[in-house]
Amino acid sequence: MSALELQPLLLQLERGPGPLTPQVLAALAAHGRPLRWAITAAERRPQGGARLQIEAVILRSGGQP
Repeated sequence: MSALELQPLLLQLERGPGPLTPQVLAALAAHGRPLRWAITAAERRPQGGARLQIEAVILRSGGQP
């Protein structure tokens, strides 16, 4: 059994069309299993859409890079 680690993560996400939650969860899943997350900043883009800053705590197995 491998040890589990908590890792803080700061992520920039360009929001696409459609529901927001699946986009955030998919971006976080690339780094591990999200334990908790929050949108801490949003910036409207001149060409439309938004860039979001997401702070999260990710749960990873000890051997995962």
